[in-house]
Amino acid sequence: MPLRRVYLDNSATTPVDPRVAAVMSRAVVENFGNASSVHGFGQQARAAIDRARREVAALIGARQNEIVFTSGGTESNNLAIRGICEAATAHGRHIITSVIEHPSVAGVCAELEKRGWQVTRLPVYGNGIVGIEDLAASIRPDTILISVMLANNEIGTIQPVNEIGAFVREKRTAGHKHLWFHTDAVQAAGRLPLNVEEIGCDLLTMSGHKLYAPKGIGALYVRRGVRLHGQNVGGHQERERRAGTENVPGIVAFGEAAKLAREELEQRSLHDRMLRDKFEGAVRERIPDVVMNGDPELRLSHLSNISFRFIEGEGLLINLDLEGVAVSTGSACSSGTLEPSPVIRALGVDDERARGSLRFSFGKDNTEAEVDYAVEVLARAVERLRSLSPLTLVSH
Repeated sequence: MPLRRVYLDNSATTPVDPRVAAVMSRAVVENFGNASSVHGFGQQARAAIDRARREVAALIGARQNEIVFTSGGTESNNLAIRGICEAATAHGRHIITSVIEHPSVAGVCAELEKRGWQVTRLPVYGNGIVGIEDLAASIRPDTILISVMLANNEIGTIQPVNEIGAFVREKRTAGHKHLWFHTDAVQAAGRLPLNVEEIGCDLLTMSGHKLYAPKGIGALYVRRGVRLHGQNVGGHQERERRAGTENVPGIVAFGEAAKLAREELEQRSLHDRMLRDKFEGAVRERIPDVVMNGDPELRLSHLSNISFRFIEGEGLLINLDLEGVAVSTGSACSSGTLEPSPVIRALGVDDERARGSLRFSFGKDNTEAEVDYAVEVLARAVERLRSLSPLTLVSH
């Protein structure tokens, strides 16, 4: 009997929607021209990019000319943070971020520290959410950038970005003119209704492969008037903010995925929440000694992070994979490390609970039958591993 396969790692990447794949396939064949060329083939490719740019902008309530296409979320975060810092060095060298940022934000900030920048990392406490009062206490005259993610990739907590945006606007009005706000919305775009005017951000990061487009394409929203120091140089593409021949098929796919996400956002969200709540209810009922990580309400509808006491998350992940169920221990960009998740540790928990955490993330193609199967496999695996764990014996 073939192994049943259930994919519950949609926060790491989503399967490409067949409708997106069909549009991308046509673009590979039909829009092969270089979009920088003035002849008809090039202008056909340019028109396809422009259509996609409109759709990506519409997903977040932005203007078309405020979207810069990149290779993905990591490049967008690098362009946003390095770009602002290098363009505004004369006005200050202080950054405020949080302790639970994605590695592509945390890593850039760490690199800038080596070059003399100062970085304040806001705590998140037990609910996984930063406090506005901590932000207000951290601001300095030389602060030029606040970078706080919109929704966390491991525990799904939604940060108070609208309040941060309002805070930044107040500071500017009061005279702190060289202060910008960037938010990494890779996990939120296509899953939450977003509007950059309501958020009040100056820069916002998106990635295609989190909303059923292929890997290798992302975007950075750059508010009109914001100056960035380009990181890719040598061409005039993307209004000279990101040089390099455009990935036309990827951009077209991202545009189609953004359009579908905007049209189907509500039904996808309801579907994901229904599966997540069914899953969590069954886990609580079937498996003792579990802890749900992060705020129970202020979180993404598709994501559940659970700590299983007295066992290692890596061992549990492997057992699930052997039964065909794909999940994650945390950020896919930091997999391979034996260290407990810094995001879970930031909640103020001990190493044992942090190491026993798994992330389950649902998508539009998952079914209730798959949830039932996953819970059954999970319950058996936890019971088996706990029976072998010395931690279980000590605790009892």
